[in-house]
Amino acid sequence: MRENLVERKIMWGDLDPLGIVFYPRYYEWIDASGHLFFEAVGLHLGDLWNKRQILFGLVKTWCDYHRPGRYHQRITISTRVDLVSQKTVTLKHLIKDTPSGVLLVEGYEKRICLDVSDPGNFRAIHIPDDILKILRDTMNVG
Repeated sequence: MRENLVERKIMWGDLDPLGIVFYPRYYEWIDASGHLFFEAVGLHLGDLWNKRQILFGLVKTWCDYHRPGRYHQRITISTRVDLVSQKTVTLKHLIKDTPSGVLLVEGYEKRICLDVSDPGNFRAIHIPDDILKILRDTMNVG
């Protein structure tokens, strides 16, 4: 399986009053990591929108929290394709403490392929064959 890695350090502004990562931050990091994953496999989302009027819109996201993230902790977010169907792709994100590899959060994004050529009428479409091949190929990398 092909995955994309993003490293970052948890900063003061990421924390809630208890001194742990405020949970919406995980969703921000997951969204950004998803965009970077698409880019890493040659599917720049901005280009798909501008050149082909295709968008992968978010339809569902969720997280399982295993351990809290703390101030100045170094983390790694690994992103990979978990599931592909005719119209959707689900990305899996593992957020781990970088030095130890301990899992902090497991996050998911389910995105649907949309035709956005008519801004007043987005509609779900089958993922085009060339894009589907790229997504499926990332699941079969050794």
